[in-house]
Amino acid sequence: MRYWLIVLMSVSLFGGFDAKLTIEKKVDQRAKVAIVDGSNPSETSKKIHEIFLADLKISGHFLPDETYRSGGYGGSLVDPSLRVGGYVIQYRYAEEPESNTLLVKVLTASNSKRIMEGRYAVSNRAKFPFLVHKAVTEINAQLHFESIDWINRYVVFARYTGRKQSEILLADYTFNYVKRIIRGGLNLFPHWGDPAQRTLYYTAYVKGRPTLYRLNLYTGKRTVVTSSTGMIVCSDVSAEGNRLLLTMAPDGQSDIYEYDTNTTQARRLTRFSGIDVNGVYADGGTSLVFVSNRLGYPNVFKKDLNGSAVQQIVFHGKNNNSVDAYGDTVVFSAREGQGVFNLYTAHTDGTNGRPLTSNGVNQFPRFSPDGNTILYIKRSYEGNAVGYLGLKTNQSLLFPLGDRKIQSLDW
Repeated sequence: MRYWLIVLMSVSLFGGFDAKLTIEKKVDQRAKVAIVDGSNPSETSKKIHEIFLADLKISGHFLPDETYRSGGYGGSLVDPSLRVGGYVIQYRYAEEPESNTLLVKVLTASNSKRIMEGRYAVSNRAKFPFLVHKAVTEINAQLHFESIDWINRYVVFARYTGRKQSEILLADYTFNYVKRIIRGGLNLFPHWGDPAQRTLYYTAYVKGRPTLYRLNLYTGKRTVVTSSTGMIVCSDVSAEGNRLLLTMAPDGQSDIYEYDTNTTQARRLTRFSGIDVNGVYADGGTSLVFVSNRLGYPNVFKKDLNGSAVQQIVFHGKNNNSVDAYGDTVVFSAREGQGVFNLYTAHTDGTNGRPLTSNGVNQFPRFSPDGNTILYIKRSYEGNAVGYLGLKTNQSLLFPLGDRKIQSLDW
């Protein structure tokens, strides 16, 4: 049973490729943007240009010119060759003794009118991608587009480092920033504990016993939440942060429990002689969806938190081994032939199914906090990547993962 769960919720990724962007939104609905690097030439300043491109594209609100241009930053006039576009973003990146600074100006291409100017700084050089994310977030807001604040969030993930060894790391959504925060032993299934991303839960093994920990990233304090024989995994946290959905197997078969962090009591939510795993809150926290083999293969089911009835809500594919929920919408993975898993969304009543991908192995989808974007892992004949899908904008973006072996992830 434990092996089945690890296979269900883990993935090993090898190789790399040049990620491709799929654009489906009409060009005339997006603002044209040219980007000019006013920094002293360096690999970091060119990388910043690439991150600007990614942020602008995935927002769904901009159509950036991908040409790399270097030029001055101090001037207030737009190069005549760029005046056919909508806007020009000029930036200058500098590594200084006390901080690393990104200066950004946005000008109207037609008349050089300054739309905004900002200064962004961080003491940790490795965090330079977040300077770009913050700048693009503010540019997007200045032009009154729908919020894209999710690009400022951390992704937390676990990856294997050897036999019975794994580590937990933080990354920006492009994986240009990566920092190890937990290592030594088997550390699995990290999950954010609060919207501000100050705390996280994860599973480690203490003398062979699965134990759930809570880690405060700002103080470094680590506390034991609870433990269980067989297995223990935190798959979701309530909006208030005081209730956890746990998969535990104290009697040999996995079921889903709700754990109250105030009373330290666990309430059993499912009772099945087979396998119930990966519970997530749905419908505003009044119900949960989860993966079960009640039909003889992994499929997605739903039940009210205070009820006993269980209903199947996914009717596509013969292996639906991962699911997430936002409100009354679920996103799930469905096997569609040998070696093909595609992502779909549907309502929690099983209606209005919508395909999101069409090829490769696409698994472990996670909604952004606003429900507008989906993070997932994609494997294909070209290689492996972390992917993002904009549900409103129909924008998709892939970032290659190289030889990273990811076990699970959350944002």
